[in-house]
Amino acid sequence: MQIDEIIKLLQEIKDLGESGKTTVKKAKKVAKKVKRAPSAYNKYMKKKMAQLKKKHPRKKHAAIFKQAAKSWKRSPDRKRSMK
Repeated sequence: MQIDEIIKLLQEIKDLGESGKTTVKKAKKVAKKVKRAPSAYNKYMKKKMAQLKKKHPRKKHAAIFKQAAKSWKRSPDRKRSMK
């Protein structure tokens, strides 16, 4: 479901008043399914983790994640996302 469908359901709830409890449950389920777009950090980490895993296949995930997170601080993508 899209955002407009959620808004439509919420409008139904408002119109129904107290008898709209089932509609509320339905709207809550729908709202959980809506995903936000990945942030610049999420995109960067996904790309960087793949690069590091390829370069260091035997290194533990936690160590690679730490390395990628540290490199985010110096990344030009971070500077662009902060504007």
